[in-house]
Amino acid sequence: MTLSNDPRTRRRRLGVATAAAGLLAALLTAHPAIATPDPGDAPTQKDVSRSAEAEVREAIADGAIPGQDEIVHSSNIEHLTNIPKDLVKGTNSDLAFQGDYAFAGNYDGFRIFDISNPKAPKTVAQVLCPGSQNDISVSGDLLFLSTDSSRSDASCNSTSQPATEKSSWEGMKVFDISDKANPKYVAAVETACGSHTHTLVPERRNVYIYVSSYFPSATFPDCQPPHDGISVIKVPRKAPEKAAVVGFPVLFPGEGPDGGGNPGAPTNPGVTKTTGCHDITVLPSKDLAAGACMGDGILFSIEDPEHPKVIDRVQDNVNFAFWHSATFNQKANKVVFTDELGGGVGATCNEATGPKRGANGIYDITGRGENRKLVFRNYFKIPRMQADTENCVAHNGSLIPVKGKDLMVQAWYQGGVSVWDFTDSAHPKEIAYFERGPLSTDRLTVGGSWSAYYYNGYIYSNDMAKGFDVLKISDRLTDPARRIHLDELNVQTQPDYFD
Repeated sequence: MTLSNDPRTRRRRLGVATAAAGLLAALLTAHPAIATPDPGDAPTQKDVSRSAEAEVREAIADGAIPGQDEIVHSSNIEHLTNIPKDLVKGTNSDLAFQGDYAFAGNYDGFRIFDISNPKAPKTVAQVLCPGSQNDISVSGDLLFLSTDSSRSDASCNSTSQPATEKSSWEGMKVFDISDKANPKYVAAVETACGSHTHTLVPERRNVYIYVSSYFPSATFPDCQPPHDGISVIKVPRKAPEKAAVVGFPVLFPGEGPDGGGNPGAPTNPGVTKTTGCHDITVLPSKDLAAGACMGDGILFSIEDPEHPKVIDRVQDNVNFAFWHSATFNQKANKVVFTDELGGGVGATCNEATGPKRGANGIYDITGRGENRKLVFRNYFKIPRMQADTENCVAHNGSLIPVKGKDLMVQAWYQGGVSVWDFTDSAHPKEIAYFERGPLSTDRLTVGGSWSAYYYNGYIYSNDMAKGFDVLKISDRLTDPARRIHLDELNVQTQPDYFD
């Protein structure tokens, strides 16, 4: 649990935030979570002021932040290897796991790694299939891929096409991965507003998929307001080609063109209006789900997977701009929600933004049954200040399974990978970290860890720009987790580690 005393890896207090305040303000008013590059595009870049650039260089020279591309980490973290991007060259996105394999999403498709030796992963397959996000998950012989950009058709040879054209396609793709070296594309299901992310609710004969998407428009034929719910897809395991949408449960009922979700500005300045969900996490063993839905956080029952039922809903109109993702603790009496302030392209890990925005919100679950409530306890944000040329905000993470403890590993884009303890909901603390120095010292260049997950004794991170990283943590708090081994892990479908 001991952290390094190297000043570069301790708390940083930089003045660069003030110098780039204009840039930051512009980024934070942009629509969140849709600003990452389209497939094949160069990383997003924004020039910073000369004074901000000078402060970044000075901070590096003083050891306040790592040098450009320099790797630093706490003493309880070991960086085992990095596998750069290869044939699939777009922006790296989410991860899933099955047996000795890791599945890495990318805006240009996906890549399958053999991780039987975590120190030396081997590429088994690379599949070119462009589509924004390419959020990825696996179940048995099936792999699922989200497409959240309008394409000319459902094939892997499609091209970009405006969402205003009726013929445009976006939604879910299904692959057969019974032969990991030769994945086969077997089905496609179009969904309203596409699929930004998705979550599996697996059963013996079928896999249900909760599809999260948002930002409807009256000009989009296949994405009309009010878009106040999620698409539910049913995939028969033995006949995946018959996959189809079986419902669109409304999670935010209400009058008006956008339903009953958070109205956003001007009623709630700085908060994104709720027009769907960004991400949903399910805990099948408890028939529970938690939804991060733009301006709202929700807790709902999935006892009937085709008809989820909302139990409670919360908002934070002071510090949360965009409810991005959710993670249950193992006892299912807490939920960690993340706020993706700035949509993942903003430099928000600085003094100007502060410790409560672009952070995690920790909520206890009180009561029982339909009377359960989400009760706010505290925020957690990494204590290591980042430069204004580094996009940094709370992003995707997973539990580290230690009985009696609430431990989590999490990606923070160019803030790196953080391991933190929220056993005491009111007093969370970081216990380990790994990060690289800024990609650039003169412009905000988007990169860093998109997802960081714990799987069978190791931490795997998919860096948007740098590739696939494998880390090992050695700490008395986390070491018991090495005894837990899973056959499959989709982080948004949380397992019961100790059942």
